[in-house]
Amino acid sequence: MLQKTRGLVLSYIRYRETSVIVRIYTEAFGLQSYIENGVRSSKGRNKIALFQPLTLLDMVVYHKEQGGIQRLSEVRVSPPYRSIPFELRKATMALFMTELLGKVLQEEEGNPALFDFLQESLLWLDAAEDRYESFHLWFLLQLSFYLGFQPASARQLAEELQQGGYAPPPDELLAVLDDVRHDPAATVPRAARNELLEWLVIFFRLHIEDMSEVRSLEVLQTVFS
Repeated sequence: MLQKTRGLVLSYIRYRETSVIVRIYTEAFGLQSYIENGVRSSKGRNKIALFQPLTLLDMVVYHKEQGGIQRLSEVRVSPPYRSIPFELRKATMALFMTELLGKVLQEEEGNPALFDFLQESLLWLDAAEDRYESFHLWFLLQLSFYLGFQPASARQLAEELQQGGYAPPPDELLAVLDDVRHDPAATVPRAARNELLEWLVIFFRLHIEDMSEVRSLEVLQTVFS
C-alpha cells in the first residue's frame, strides 16, 4: 500500500549492476531498507545524489507490514542543505553523526518526535554560520533522551560511567557538560570538547548493546583540533 513519510538517509550499498539498497530512518516506520533500481545507470546517475548520508527526504513508499526490503514510489529532497555537504567541518561532523545514528537507530516503528528532533538538529547545523564546534556534544546528549537513557545531570552521567568500570570525568568537565546540554552553540575549549566527546561515546556504548567502535571519532577530533 502506498504511504507518505519523511525520511533521513543513513547509508546505501550497491545491489547488482545498477541498483542500490538504501537504509532510511523514516518518520512513519522507523528504520527501513528500500531498493531503488537504475540509479547507477547512465540515465539514472543523478538520482544517486538523493541517497547521500543524512539527506532529508519526502517519500511515497510501498510499505509491507511484514517487513523486509521495501520499495520507493516517489522521493525528493526536502529541504536541501545549503552548507553541510560543502564545508569540511560540517561534513566531518555529519560523517560522525551518520556513523553513530547507523549504530543506534534500530527500531522498525514510527517515532515522529525523534524524527522531528533529527531533522531540526540537522537544519540548525546547516544554518549555523559559527559557534557550532560543540554541536555534536549537545546532539548526543539530546539524542540520549529520545533513546531512553539521558542522564538527569552531568553528575549522573559520571556515576553511570563509574558503575560501568570507567574513571569519571573531572568536575570541571562535568560543569562544561551541563552548560552544553542546554545550548548547541556553547563555547567549549578544544581539549575539553575532545575529551567530553570520548566520554559521551563511551556512555552510549554502555547503553546500546553490542555497539561497535565509532571509527569517525578520531577524524572529527582531528578536523576540529
